[in-house]
Amino acid sequence: MAGAFGAAAEPITIDVWSDVVCPFCYLGDAHLQQAIDAFPHASSVVVRYHSFQLHPGAGKAMPADEYLVQGKGLSADQVHASHEHLAAQGARVGLDYRFPESLIANTRDAHRLIHFAKAAGREHEMVMRLFRAEFTEGLDVSDHAVLADLAEELGFSRDEVTRALNSDAFQADFEADVAAAQQMGINGVPFFVFDSKRAISGAQPVEMFRRALDLSWQDRVDKTA
Repeated sequence: MAGAFGAAAEPITIDVWSDVVCPFCYLGDAHLQQAIDAFPHASSVVVRYHSFQLHPGAGKAMPADEYLVQGKGLSADQVHASHEHLAAQGARVGLDYRFPESLIANTRDAHRLIHFAKAAGREHEMVMRLFRAEFTEGLDVSDHAVLADLAEELGFSRDEVTRALNSDAFQADFEADVAAAQQMGINGVPFFVFDSKRAISGAQPVEMFRRALDLSWQDRVDKTA
């Protein structure tokens, strides 16, 4: 992994592969942020987001429940139980999941928008706004007008965003992230890599993220001892 990102250096760098229509990614990010907030060296942590498509074959937006039953072969009872469990977990960390309104759509352009925001140093804001749009507001995150609305809400130029979305801007960044995930054998998200050497897969408890942060910091202490 070190070869993909260079040698680990200050600050602690966390590379996150996620998708904005992945409910576990939203929860995992919340757990990670709680761990960072409680970490004594939080100012020395940088989180970088990378594109991953959980449903790369998704086309026109459709209700998530319907997509999972028809496209993934799950029963309606399975989907309902999973969503109820996730909603309860999310509520404990302040997330408002409204699965009956949630849509599954192709997220390529949403990821390109995240890269657009990343160029301005504001990728986390954009990721969080897209998660809320997807899981609380039931918006179609493949729709360019919706994406432009969200970006404008965060203070970006609507015209610039529209031009980017209507071109192939940041397509190479999106493809590079997807290729890196394939090379690393990442076949599910969320996936977190600490300093290119420690990996956490899934929406794990806050304590696991805190342990990874502590170990990453200890690496630095050991180097200077």
